[in-house]
Amino acid sequence: MRIVSTWDSTFTSEEYQKRVGRGDIKLRRSSNDAVELVIRDIQPTDEGKYKCSTPSTDATVQGNYDAEVQVKVISDGLVVSGTKAHSSTSLKLSEGDSFNLHCSAITTSPEHTHLHVTWQIKSGATWRDILSLTHEGKFQPGSGYEERYRNGDIRLDTGANDTYQLSVSQALPMDGGVYRCLVSEWVRGADSSWQKIQEKSVEIASVAIQQTALDVLISTRNVSVTERDSLDFTCNITTDRSGIFQAEVMWYFTASPDGTLSDAQVLLSMDHDSVVSDSTLISLSRVDRNSYRLLVRDVDVEDSGYYFCQAAVWVPLHNGSWHRVVERMSAPVNVVVTALDLDYDVFLNASKTPKFSDDPTELECRITNAQDSEANIRFTVSWYYRPRLRSDDVVTEELLAMMDADWTLLLGDGSRKRTLNGEIIFSKKAVDTFSLRIQWTSESDRGDYFCVISAWSRHRNNSWVKSKDVTSAPVSIFWATQDYMLTVEAVRLKPFFVAGHTFEMTCKVSSKNIKTPRYSVLITAEKPLTDQSNPNGTTRIISLNQDSVVRLEDWTDQTRVDGVVLEKVQENEFRYRMYQTQISDAGLYRCVVTAWSPGGGGMWREAVNGLSNPIQIDFQTSGPVFNVSVHSDNQMIYQGELADLLCIVTTEGIALEPDDMSFDVFWFAVRSFALDRAPVLLASLDRRGIVTQSRRNGSSDLSLERISPLEFRLRVYGCEDHDFGNHYCVVTPWVRSATGVWQREPDIKAKPIFLSVKMDVLNAFKYPLLIGIGLATVIGLLSCLIGYCTSRWCCKKEVQETRRERRRLMSMEMD
Repeated sequence: MRIVSTWDSTFTSEEYQKRVGRGDIKLRRSSNDAVELVIRDIQPTDEGKYKCSTPSTDATVQGNYDAEVQVKVISDGLVVSGTKAHSSTSLKLSEGDSFNLHCSAITTSPEHTHLHVTWQIKSGATWRDILSLTHEGKFQPGSGYEERYRNGDIRLDTGANDTYQLSVSQALPMDGGVYRCLVSEWVRGADSSWQKIQEKSVEIASVAIQQTALDVLISTRNVSVTERDSLDFTCNITTDRSGIFQAEVMWYFTASPDGTLSDAQVLLSMDHDSVVSDSTLISLSRVDRNSYRLLVRDVDVEDSGYYFCQAAVWVPLHNGSWHRVVERMSAPVNVVVTALDLDYDVFLNASKTPKFSDDPTELECRITNAQDSEANIRFTVSWYYRPRLRSDDVVTEELLAMMDADWTLLLGDGSRKRTLNGEIIFSKKAVDTFSLRIQWTSESDRGDYFCVISAWSRHRNNSWVKSKDVTSAPVSIFWATQDYMLTVEAVRLKPFFVAGHTFEMTCKVSSKNIKTPRYSVLITAEKPLTDQSNPNGTTRIISLNQDSVVRLEDWTDQTRVDGVVLEKVQENEFRYRMYQTQISDAGLYRCVVTAWSPGGGGMWREAVNGLSNPIQIDFQTSGPVFNVSVHSDNQMIYQGELADLLCIVTTEGIALEPDDMSFDVFWFAVRSFALDRAPVLLASLDRRGIVTQSRRNGSSDLSLERISPLEFRLRVYGCEDHDFGNHYCVVTPWVRSATGVWQREPDIKAKPIFLSVKMDVLNAFKYPLLIGIGLATVIGLLSCLIGYCTSRWCCKKEVQETRRERRRLMSMEMD
């Protein structure tokens, strides 16, 4: 009989037209190459052999175009019901109770079928699986019930008369709802796979879980206590729970009434086994079954805040563990702890005051009218200094030193160095007396001094907290002083002298208002601006300190190391001598004098500075005038060539013999076009003929020689690109006077010339080109040889193609 077709609507036989029209029998396409036949409400008359077929559209017949399947209809023999004692019951339970539900399921099918039993609950719009006994005999807990199934709180047991019992221990609020028993019948097919035949369900009971009532109350309202008193609270618990249960209590503290539980501090806790957490000054005890007492001893100001109690009820499980059924929190209790009012005064007096500078100063800071201080009170001191200014500027105090709670001395930045050197001493003479001593008081120490006494209280954790500060009245340290005065006069002993003679001058010093002064002297010279050896103008020559120790400062003439002498003639008179003076020594000479007064600890303290009048050294001479120039025949050279540079000296005026002239020659180079870089010394030739070369980084070399009395030649061998730049020479003339003394003339700088170094392109690329051509030729010949050998001796394989049969497709009309 024809049932249904996907293409022809008239394919259905008359016996099936009504059922196909109602939709009881239909075809459902599951994919492009699969179609399902769906029969709803199958009847025993539907049992038989079913065949599906599809017409062939291929040119040749390949494979099969129809298939058959045998359908067997089994009679409905599944009966599901609740037990008579528990059918359609309503249970009202308390949280933590246990209950059992029963379901009966039986089948009378002649086939060998298996039952799949599932207990479900509906607390909303959908049913949720609790626990199943599958058709394969396995227990399968539903989502969210795995942990309770492993703990044994949810079980499914089979009993007599095909009953299935659901046992729930320690009911939770989530266990409230409608329970039903869902049973499905399964059979194993010919391919050993399981197939569900039918499914039936029955509602068993409606269960309501009532939560356990719990009230937590602290018997005390708001509390106000004094520091070091005790706090006593009682947490009362009221519950409607009966039977076996235990209470858990936790006490919390928070500084704000709006704080969350995560921000609160746990003080103490007692679990359901009556185990109390450890604490030194806080205790928690159980008064009776419903009362728990918290005692806080020796409170302080930091204990002010809000206290509350949290309680929980625990019930035992069948496996010996405990389950928490309810938890509540009490309203907070406000506690205000008032600090002890410490009353004391501070008095500061000066036991020693200075009359003059460097006299000692001693101050005593004393605590008076103090109450009987306990062992939990400690006093520390802080010293401050306020300088006295003559103007109306705002003066800020400076911290000299302070003590922390452990009596550790902390120094201020301004007094740290003097305290470490022993100039300032801080001490504690008695329990109520602190002292400050300045060993040698200076003018900078004048001002107002005051102290601050701090009271510290010890807390329960043995930490110290500052509770009060009292400031003393200031004490002024001041004495009248007069300004220091210092006068320095420089005198030239010889009014006239010529180059080569000895220059002498004396420095006479007078001072006022300085106690037992000592003087340090520095000789300076101001050279003309034309002197290139000292572009700054002022040169420090020699000095003598207050202990009469002589030191050469910026005197760099190695040939005249002993040419300058500075000595102390009297207590306030000093003499400077310069032997064999040169023309380059011309300039203004001064005496810079510093007056020192004795300070504390054998140290000297600078009092005032003074500058003398200038003494001029000027040489009137009509000697020769020297000029210097640089010359080169070829300023543009190639790399690797030789560069010749001449430094030529010319004279004007009085003609001198070559033996009466000598020169120091220095060659410099500036590696830039615009002379905007620092010059580099290449080589030098002194007047004795000694050549000195500077260190070079390249492969080029150079030489410096005198080719005539007034000509000096610099040669650069194998020039490289880094040898370019502006080149010039500096000449220092030396002239022998009539007395046979060599006189140094000022340095003369020549005008620079630019030396350009070019690259020889042909020589640079000649060898790389030859090497490249040779390598290319060798590689080409080698490639030709490899190709010839490969084509001559390598084997070939002949590949035969299989002939493919070509057929024309049949037209659709021939199908």
